[in-house]
Amino acid sequence: MTHLVFFLVEPSAKELLQGVLPKVLPAQCTTQFVVFEGKQDLEKRLPIRLRAWRHPESQFIVMRDQDSGDCKAIKSSLVAICRAAGQPSTLVRIACRELESFYLGDLAAVGRAIGPRNLVKQDRRARYRDPDRLPNAAQELKRIAPTYQKVAGSRAIGRELNPSTNRSHSFNILMSGIQHLAGSDR
Repeated sequence: MTHLVFFLVEPSAKELLQGVLPKVLPAQCTTQFVVFEGKQDLEKRLPIRLRAWRHPESQFIVMRDQDSGDCKAIKSSLVAICRAAGQPSTLVRIACRELESFYLGDLAAVGRAIGPRNLVKQDRRARYRDPDRLPNAAQELKRIAPTYQKVAGSRAIGRELNPSTNRSHSFNILMSGIQHLAGSDR
């Protein structure tokens, strides 16, 4: 049985994943979430957690936001941390630019989850065709869905996201990697 362990930098990422993972993982796959207190805490404590992990069937996924950093440099640094900790097969994924980009990739889900319901009409706008390019997705999401709150919104939206139609490339790469680790892409 595959056990997926997610190392995350914020509670909202956990809420998102708890909502969306049941749609893409096989029933026999189990999950566990380790939420750090930000990026620095993740980078400091991740090697300790990886070295100390004893569950033999575990597969590890590290996820964090790109924010204004260089995506390739961030990923490279995290991969190096995982290798040095003895877990070279750890999957590292970066949300380009931030978690809210995933939500902007499926405005119909946002509308169903937190409103307004007519958000699906915004899908046709050029700015939402590639949500990973938006420099401040959180601010954009709050503008078009004023009731959005980070943790509660992530919980509600995660349950509504459709992994097969999301336009966020970084979300799709994350889902593909998770499915591969779980063996549900075969």
